[in-house]
Amino acid sequence: MAQSTALLLVFLVASAGCHRERVPTLPPLSGDARILAFGDSLTFGTGVNPPDSYPSQLEAIIHHPVVNAGVPGDTTADGLARLEAALDDDAPALVILCLGGNDMLRQESRATLRANLAAMIETIRARKLSLVLVGVPEPKILSLHAEPVYAELAQQYGLPIENEVLADVLGDRDLKSDQIHANEKGYRLVAEKIAALLKKAGAV
Repeated sequence: MAQSTALLLVFLVASAGCHRERVPTLPPLSGDARILAFGDSLTFGTGVNPPDSYPSQLEAIIHHPVVNAGVPGDTTADGLARLEAALDDDAPALVILCLGGNDMLRQESRATLRANLAAMIETIRARKLSLVLVGVPEPKILSLHAEPVYAELAQQYGLPIENEVLADVLGDRDLKSDQIHANEKGYRLVAEKIAALLKKAGAV
């Protein structure tokens, strides 16, 4: 009886681990498909030279063109206002959405943050484009974690999400150029984690 119970526990733990690793699938990108990295200063690459931003480093890892559409200081409202034009101009097959840090720094309501992100997700999905979400951490001194809104939206819309890397980077002084931006090594880690997610999802 004890052995059966132990085996059951092992099975349940293994099943839970498999469930945690499950990533929503994305269509494979064609060889010339463009990726739009859409965000704020963390996407732009504040703190490093342009070749060291995460979109540039991601492009080198996955061998697909990655357009850097990061605008320092942008809130989710700013992003929502310029999203349609960026999609028209850059014609991506896949969008990486990483916005919200400035909303939290300015103490905008979480309801506004969520509504703007949801509107951007729906705009992108309406164009039948693939989408990956990157969770942004709450601005705390200790124990950084992504704001729960990101995981909730990823579950609601069935999106692949990288929900840990920015918290890991911004919680490690060796990976930062200042209090709220990564250095070259930090952006490299962001690029590597997003590349791994794209591979798990089947996009690359």
